[in-house]
Amino acid sequence: MEIFMKYLQAVTDFIFVEDEPEESDIIFVPGNTSPLPSERAAGLYRDGFAPRILPSGRYQKVLGYFPGPSLKQEQYYGSYETEWDFMRDVLLQNGVPDTAILKENMAQYTLRNAQLSKEVLELAHIKVHRAILCCNPYHARRCLMYYSMVFPNTKFLVCPAKDSPVTRDNWQESESGLKTVLGEVERCGRQFAFMLCGPQEGIFEP
Repeated sequence: MEIFMKYLQAVTDFIFVEDEPEESDIIFVPGNTSPLPSERAAGLYRDGFAPRILPSGRYQKVLGYFPGPSLKQEQYYGSYETEWDFMRDVLLQNGVPDTAILKENMAQYTLRNAQLSKEVLELAHIKVHRAILCCNPYHARRCLMYYSMVFPNTKFLVCPAKDSPVTRDNWQESESGLKTVLGEVERCGRQFAFMLCGPQEGIFEP
């Protein structure tokens, strides 16, 4: 049992990255269907941690459409064509002015969130020395891995959503939590292999 608990703790510490926010050049919000990461980003913006926010996302490649918010449907009930449209609405409803919201609405997976966000910033001539990443808690390691790869000269601070259904404290207590977190471990390993080796048999692009 002691060995088992050590493995659980190792998985928890690996997946659930979290930092204290610092004054930054931008807040990134990778694509998702939960309003919680965008709400966290809005709170950090209101507190003066960054002057702009860049949500990124079209919809999941496997779905081919945006399925609607996964939480708080009674508050966020607009007709959203993309993840970006949804996240923008969450930000606006939580006090972020439209002028502070940048746009990337084509990415369909996490690596492309980072890559296309970089293109947006380059076109706008915005340099990013320090950035905040707002994502779901269980998505933290994978987001950090990709954004750090695409922005190698940027210091990233991961400030995940608050009140997520799956957290570092409860993920091992439910079947959905186990599936979510262990799936992230598998994706991180597979996609790290892709980053190291490139596409080959048994290793797929994320």
